[in-house]
Amino acid sequence: MNGGTSKCASHCSLWGSSIQRPAKFALVGAIGVGVQLATLAALTAVGLHYLWATGFAVEAAVLHNFMWHQRFTWSDRGALRLAETAVRMLRFHLSNGAISMLGSLLLMRWFVGHWGMSVLASNLLTIAACSVGNFLASDRWVFLSPGRRKAAVRQNCRAQNGLPSEAASAERKEHR
Repeated sequence: MNGGTSKCASHCSLWGSSIQRPAKFALVGAIGVGVQLATLAALTAVGLHYLWATGFAVEAAVLHNFMWHQRFTWSDRGALRLAETAVRMLRFHLSNGAISMLGSLLLMRWFVGHWGMSVLASNLLTIAACSVGNFLASDRWVFLSPGRRKAAVRQNCRAQNGLPSEAASAERKEHR
């Protein structure tokens, strides 16, 4: 096998995985949208104010999405013990939960309260607005693999102590 072929195989494999994770995220998110909209519709149908119903609906979707992202979207990032799963769930709530809850409540107040849009249509718009931030937070912080988490901690320590990154140190050694 020549160098070009292995580079191509590596690139194609990397490209495939870079498309696969957002596709998995979107699939789980689409099912989560159904959970959120069904919860919102049911709660508003029984007379709960749309902002309270939105909060409960977002939480239902956040819990659903966490479970499926852990088991499906980021399943390659290591099986975890209960304590590690609890830390991930806390991170998921602090990032995705906060983005979704704050974004949804603020945008719903604007779309429904000020513009008079329908509750369900407004909720779809808020979900779309929050989705990119949720993906990035999940991929870069919540579902870090143990190796990436250790590397991130090392890099952060090096940066805080004014030391060059490991990549910069390795590059300097190559040029010597």
